[in-house]
Amino acid sequence: MNSLKIGFLGGTQEVGRIAISVKTEKTQVLLDYGVMLNHEPGFPMHVPPKDVDAVILTHSHLDHSGAVPIFYIHGKKPLYTTRLNLELAQILISDFIHLSSYYLPYEYLELKSMMRSSKDMDFGVEEKIGDMKFQLFSAGHIPGSAQVLIEAEGKRVLYTGDFNTVDTRLSEGAKMRYGDLDAVIIESTYADEDHTERLELEKRFVNEVTDVVERGGSVLVPAFGVGRSQEIACVLAAHHFEYPITMDGMAREASRIIMNYRDFLKDPRLFMDAMHSVDWVEGWRDRRKAIKTPGVIISPAGMLKGGPAVFYTSKIGKKAHNAIFLVSYQIPGTPGRELLEKGVCLIDGKIRKVKARVEHFDFSSHCGASQLKDAVKNLGGKPKVYVVHGAEGNCELLAKWVRNELGLEAVAPRAGDVFEV
Repeated sequence: MNSLKIGFLGGTQEVGRIAISVKTEKTQVLLDYGVMLNHEPGFPMHVPPKDVDAVILTHSHLDHSGAVPIFYIHGKKPLYTTRLNLELAQILISDFIHLSSYYLPYEYLELKSMMRSSKDMDFGVEEKIGDMKFQLFSAGHIPGSAQVLIEAEGKRVLYTGDFNTVDTRLSEGAKMRYGDLDAVIIESTYADEDHTERLELEKRFVNEVTDVVERGGSVLVPAFGVGRSQEIACVLAAHHFEYPITMDGMAREASRIIMNYRDFLKDPRLFMDAMHSVDWVEGWRDRRKAIKTPGVIISPAGMLKGGPAVFYTSKIGKKAHNAIFLVSYQIPGTPGRELLEKGVCLIDGKIRKVKARVEHFDFSSHCGASQLKDAVKNLGGKPKVYVVHGAEGNCELLAKWVRNELGLEAVAPRAGDVFEV
């Protein structure tokens, strides 16, 4: 029996630049090939493109997709993903090139070539690459996001990608019914904490927002352009929020794309209602109008690392009757984390104390600790468990729990580690 090898190229004991190689004697596929978003982008370990037969992309976020165009510099590799992922990845990578091209080994040309080389896949449909078979299943993380089930050399391997088993307003939770598995590669972003119960969180959020607006203030909600911005708009719509909602930046483009793929949504009608009730910012005049009108402004970047949210923060942050409600994970060192912990941000070119009220609402699109544990507990067979995509010790934390509580083999790999299944 030939062996199946799993190699970890990035995203190990960190959140960012995730990349995993799955290899038989004859075939090698890459599962995701992302970037680390620091002051300058960090990349996964290099793989000679000639040794790669295909790339499978789980979803569009740059920590999973941002380095994929490297495989289109001198050639073309088939890229397997859902059509929605592909279109969302295109706007994210295009924006990334626009902002960081100085640091990137590829340009728009390679992105075009990547788009042309893609093979659209639907959930649950089997594809073949060499001596491997694989299928994509919904991951419940953002619309279009996928988990990958690979079968090769008589072994069955699941890569969860970023996943969520709890329903959100946008997506149904991942179902996680895979039969017996030999190995699972699982994320651990929130291995150390549980999220607030969803409906309770939504009610608290909508009440707090309404309170600020009814007192004549504006609420800035910095949110990821793909996923979180649309989720927040849907939450407000579901709770019949009656005041102005403005959407800016990449969130508009992403929303327009998702409108064309309603079959990926849990509640297409709610989504369309939400999109029709927001005002779309087309230029500076709209921005200035938005900050003068009591209401909600939803805008990237979710961690305040750029995008129109930076402009809004400098204006809305100056006044005590306004609020900034963060709704995304804030990576240590980002302006969002600084604002949350120290109450400061960049206003008029200087780091200053923010007068507006600052709060964090944990609208996550990842499993919390309990769901991660349940997901592993309920998997069939006795899989080897590889824990990735977790910062500040979370990979090791989940691996240890799996070893101690479930008695399964579990490791938190380091970059460069290769395991045989």
